[in-house]
Amino acid sequence: MMSRQIPVKDIDPATDAASDNKKSDNVELYASRKKIYVKAVTGLYQRIRFFSLWALMGMYFLFCWIHIGGEPLIYFDLPGREFHLFGTTFFPRDFILLSGMLIIAAFGLFFITTLFGRVWCGYTCPQTVWTFIFMWVEEKVEGSRNKRIKLDQAPGSTAKSTKKVIKHALWLGIAFATGLTFVGYFYPVRELAVDLFTLQANGWAYFWVFFFTVATYTNAGWMREQVCLYMCPYARFQSVMFDEDTRVVSYDFNRGEPRGGRRKDADKTALGLGDCIDCGQCVQVCPTGIDIRDGLQYECINCALCIDACDEIMDRMNYPRGLIRYTTEHTLEGKPSKLLRPRTIGYGVALALMIGALVFTLLTRSPLELEVLRDRGALYQMNNRGLIENSYTVKIQNKTEVPQTLTLSVIGLDTARILTDTRVRLDAGENLALPTVVEASPDALPGTHNDIVFVVSGAEDSDLRAETESRFLGARRR
Repeated sequence: MMSRQIPVKDIDPATDAASDNKKSDNVELYASRKKIYVKAVTGLYQRIRFFSLWALMGMYFLFCWIHIGGEPLIYFDLPGREFHLFGTTFFPRDFILLSGMLIIAAFGLFFITTLFGRVWCGYTCPQTVWTFIFMWVEEKVEGSRNKRIKLDQAPGSTAKSTKKVIKHALWLGIAFATGLTFVGYFYPVRELAVDLFTLQANGWAYFWVFFFTVATYTNAGWMREQVCLYMCPYARFQSVMFDEDTRVVSYDFNRGEPRGGRRKDADKTALGLGDCIDCGQCVQVCPTGIDIRDGLQYECINCALCIDACDEIMDRMNYPRGLIRYTTEHTLEGKPSKLLRPRTIGYGVALALMIGALVFTLLTRSPLELEVLRDRGALYQMNNRGLIENSYTVKIQNKTEVPQTLTLSVIGLDTARILTDTRVRLDAGENLALPTVVEASPDALPGTHNDIVFVVSGAEDSDLRAETESRFLGARRR
């Protein structure tokens, strides 16, 4: 029997306040943003994020510059209809492979979510990555959380304006590098970098660099958690994939309550208090501004900053760590928790099968593409030698990275031979439509509809080969 889903709480302070004051019976679908001042914290999960963040940023900014055998490591050549990925070139006819990759990515997200919640959001989501970089810059320029609050509340001054200008200039610099790099995956980045500054790039290149610069600057610098709360659909349907055995960031209510302040050497048992000292550090470090002690909320991105902050406080109080931790609802209730459940097994099996199918397709992918279309203008015709002719259009695509000399032949029918060119040369990635005429003796036709096979093979490389079936039409002699 499938486990129950975890109910997700919707904690909206603005709505609660309006309800308490009885000012309005309407519920606002969008609340005006109140700036969140995130406090810096260190700890295990912050170190994990540090490495994941810089690894992802390094790959993003470097991969478009790396070349293998003269070809970019990753480059989407839309005008040439070629997609270069890690030394392999894909063409529009390989779109099914791209679809397979996207489906695998979706199932991988579902599989990870059922096990560990929104770890994608907390550690690898581009919005999270760029937001944390912008927050790091903000802290280096304007100071700690308390200093930033005081700076924003202070009246205008030269020092305040200088810090704001420096911060936004650095944000715009990072945003511009982001936009330039993104466009560099569709426009040769080495040419793009030169063409932009020499005013030689086309208008679309300027437009898209400007667009992604503004989008990055706005999303990571100004909107931040608003993107997660109001724009990202994942936050809304995540609870469908959660159950009581999903590991999410949780507050141990049984251990922490009742919460309250106390001296470090105080006897919490005598005071009737739990381990939570109600310091509010978990709220101050949260990038979405929630209180994890209110329970699972859709705003939580599982970044685990509250875990690091709480563990630091527990160490100071000489209490055991883990008041806030990655755990399951069953564990908090004192029940056994299962890692593998029917849902996770189903996602895992489906994911493994799709990955296997994709790998098999890639390994067996033919470097040549062959398609044969019959001429619809005439079924067949007799030539002056009494032989039957059929006309075709043979389409050949060279999917290799080098030019190839190819030979075309036909098999499966005695006396059948090609009258037109049988030897062609195709450049790397070239797609050729070749008008072809095949003739055969009526005495060799077993019927009016006869199966034949067109074969294209490399003149210099015998491993290059592709074939496809077609029909040869004609009236056999009695």
